[in-house]
Amino acid sequence: MSFSATTKNELSRLPIEDRCCAIAELAAIVRMSGTIQITGMKRINLKFGTENAAIARRIFTLLKILYNTDVEVMVRRNRQLKKNNNYLIIVNSMEITKEILGDVGFFTDEDSSYYTIDYKTPENLIERKCCRRAYIRGAFLGGGSVSNPEKAYHIEFVTNSLEHGKDLSEIINSFNLESKIVVRKENYIVYIKEGQQIVDILNIMRAHQALLKFEDIRVFKDVRNNINRL
Repeated sequence: MSFSATTKNELSRLPIEDRCCAIAELAAIVRMSGTIQITGMKRINLKFGTENAAIARRIFTLLKILYNTDVEVMVRRNRQLKKNNNYLIIVNSMEITKEILGDVGFFTDEDSSYYTIDYKTPENLIERKCCRRAYIRGAFLGGGSVSNPEKAYHIEFVTNSLEHGKDLSEIINSFNLESKIVVRKENYIVYIKEGQQIVDILNIMRAHQALLKFEDIRVFKDVRNNINRL
């Protein structure tokens, strides 16, 4: 299992305690990997897709705790590449979907004929430091990855909205980090490449086991490099 997958599995097992942090985490996941399906008569539902079973369980648990609603889970076999399973979590209830999207500040229904999508992160969701931590964690679970530290120091968050990318970068940088944004194809990548700052953001997300492993590898590499120079 990759270092990135191990880190996500650890984060997915963290206890869900405060409602405000759970909403902040879900808000980031919605923006990073949520899909809104709109059908006739303005009916909508919300979907999440992932290849990671732990993340699927995390999303399912968040939805059950916050909204106590029936959630459909589908598992599909991916016939391409490594043939991993695809997990699809679906909120079929239009009323609950609207409630979720309203709570996370993702859409408004001001006009009777259309929905307005808003990728910006609402200030009220990230007023508390713990909620900003949860938001970053949700963004990583929804669309992030971290390289194996034996090969490179790199952590990134992939979003299809420049507006959200800027907000996410600001939230990360509120912890005295220096994330940057680059465009890759049609996506916007919020990234950090400095080793100590990656350690810091793992700590912010509460990925403590991944942090310890990252630090062990980093110290070993530094010692090895010093010996090679001598």
